[in-house]
Amino acid sequence: MSPQRIDVHQHVVPPAYADWLRSNGLREAGGRELPQWSVEDALRVMDDHQIATGILSISTPGVHLELSQRGDTEARAKARELNEFAAQVARDAPRRFGFFATLTLPDVAGALVEAEYALDTLRAAGVILLANTHGRYLGAPEDEPLFAELNRRRAVVFIHPSTLPGPRIDGIPPFAADFLLDTTRAAYRLVQSGVVRRYPDLKIILAHAGGFVPYASHRLAAAIAAETRRSPLDVIDDLANFYFDTALSGSPAALPSLLAFAKPGHVLFGSDWPYAPAIAVSYFTGQLDAYAALDGQGHAAIDRRNAESLFPQFAGMIG
Repeated sequence: MSPQRIDVHQHVVPPAYADWLRSNGLREAGGRELPQWSVEDALRVMDDHQIATGILSISTPGVHLELSQRGDTEARAKARELNEFAAQVARDAPRRFGFFATLTLPDVAGALVEAEYALDTLRAAGVILLANTHGRYLGAPEDEPLFAELNRRRAVVFIHPSTLPGPRIDGIPPFAADFLLDTTRAAYRLVQSGVVRRYPDLKIILAHAGGFVPYASHRLAAAIAAETRRSPLDVIDDLANFYFDTALSGSPAALPSLLAFAKPGHVLFGSDWPYAPAIAVSYFTGQLDAYAALDGQGHAAIDRRNAESLFPQFAGMIG
């Protein structure tokens, strides 16, 4: 067991952000009540699970709550506020925290401005994008200028699921199944549209082991290949170029598919705290630690080394 984990899927819930969501009638995210968050609680969970550094991100619903000019204006202000908050947390404890910058999609102009500020001034580790916003999935033509700029910067892009377009199914919380489909849809669109080929310097992390991508990769590739007249093997290669985190996925059912599909160095540790409570973090982390098909080097790679290649600023920074 490594005492040096880098957690690429750890959320931050600033109290003012939670209050803002509640004031807009949003009291949950993905079917889970908005959790309490503090630096002290985060560090306690990190120490309990041998996490040296957590890269913080804002989860769904992000900052763009309505399709309107007011929505754009409010999203830009809120993204700046949240990124300043996360940057201060990282400045106060640079060995323990980094952050992914929140952007303003589907407002591309706002996203470009905020990406520049967050990456250049606040020194964000990368950016977080939701798989879809108001039903528009990543890979849409409108997003091309943003991906071109992020590629120019060789940025790390963390893709997190959001609420599926359409009504919920009673009795099935979105985080249980819908989130996996949402991530899979975004990955499909990014490959189908050619984004991952046009912008090869992007390093894209898919949350929760990529949703259904590893397990259904050949089925997805066959569909994309038939439509685009590409080789299925080339499409498989595009899908395997994503990075994948282990949040809620370090199980003996999920890990064989993930590790059989992902390219070497492309599996990263993730906890999903605090939306995943500490008991869930302990369960999935324990399953990952107990996975006997990985030797010590394999565990060390997932816990830390693979992330160090994406985030060299955290290399050697232990505790």
